[in-house]
Amino acid sequence: MPIRAHSPIPTTQMEVTSIRLERELKQRLKALAGNQGYQALIREILWSYVLRHSQGAATLSPEDIRASFPATAHQAQCCALTGRAIQPQEPMLLGWTTNGKFVALSSSCF
Repeated sequence: MPIRAHSPIPTTQMEVTSIRLERELKQRLKALAGNQGYQALIREILWSYVLRHSQGAATLSPEDIRASFPATAHQAQCCALTGRAIQPQEPMLLGWTTNGKFVALSSSCF
């Protein structure tokens, strides 16, 4: 399922850039992208990363969390409330939001 992190603009308004990718990575991206195209998928992934990491605290507030559950990070995460990094094997909380999604929360955010 596409990420849709940023509004699409015509490719004529984009700058051309070059990036070197391993052949296997490019093939996997093409397979994941389907009809969307792997370059559009890469743009969505990059926008999602930029938005997630440049906002500091995410757009969620404590009032958006219905419940939280103790958890352990198995991969690096970013707290949805504070933007704080959560390292692998670090205790964390798993927050259930008012829109029914689960988000990573640092143990110290409440």
